[in-house]
Amino acid sequence: MNWLYTLSGFAVGLIVGVTGVGGGSLMTPLLVLLFGVSPATAVGTDLLYASLTKTLGGWVHGRNGTVDWKVVVLLSLGSFPAAMATIAMLKYLALDEKTLRSLVTNVLSVALLTTATALLLKDWIKKIALRQDGTIYELHHRYLPGATIVTGVVVGSLVTVSSIGAGVLGTVALLFLYPRMPSVKVVGTDIVHAVPLTAVAGMGHMALGTVNFVLLGSLLLGSLPGIYIGSQLSAKVPEKVLRPVLATMLLIIGLKMMFYK
Repeated sequence: MNWLYTLSGFAVGLIVGVTGVGGGSLMTPLLVLLFGVSPATAVGTDLLYASLTKTLGGWVHGRNGTVDWKVVVLLSLGSFPAAMATIAMLKYLALDEKTLRSLVTNVLSVALLTTATALLLKDWIKKIALRQDGTIYELHHRYLPGATIVTGVVVGSLVTVSSIGAGVLGTVALLFLYPRMPSVKVVGTDIVHAVPLTAVAGMGHMALGTVNFVLLGSLLLGSLPGIYIGSQLSAKVPEKVLRPVLATMLLIIGLKMMFYK
């Protein structure tokens, strides 16, 4: 079965390389629906997988100066405590397998549908920051730090339970909060924040025993070359074509997860 995991890792890596999104939102449902992996184990394994695969991208953005480190710190002030609190809550509640499966799949389905909607409305969300006179509407600087920390709390909690949210939802939130920030910097900031967040959440799942290391290795074996090839192809494939296709896929998967038993 390992070669099928590797092939799946390659396919998801290819999509991530081309579009820049879709890692957790595709990998976790794929493991649950196609391979029958326990939802909690799929989430825990995917979190470490995401941390490792995004490290190189984060390093490149950091080297190129396309990261707003102040925003990374503010997001982390909310997301890290939220991730640790969520892990502590899961450990304290000690949910039986059936209840845990239900919790994870319900959160997964909501996260998938929200991610698909955010993908479809990404351009519209950016446009609502523009006033009729051409100036940009921005949240008052006094409230920006607090709003950014709250965003981190939401993303941290969502990522820890579902492994989804650090990519598309984080990017859309940053576009809304910081409309003047260049798109490449939004992406770089989101990726750099996601690397330690998914690592913290993944290590928490490792402590809970919901990480499969054989599965993790098989996925990485396929995804790393997939991401590299996808990155080379990304300039040749128009985003306007890919984004609706990916969003439609996530909507279908999200609806299927809602009825997963």
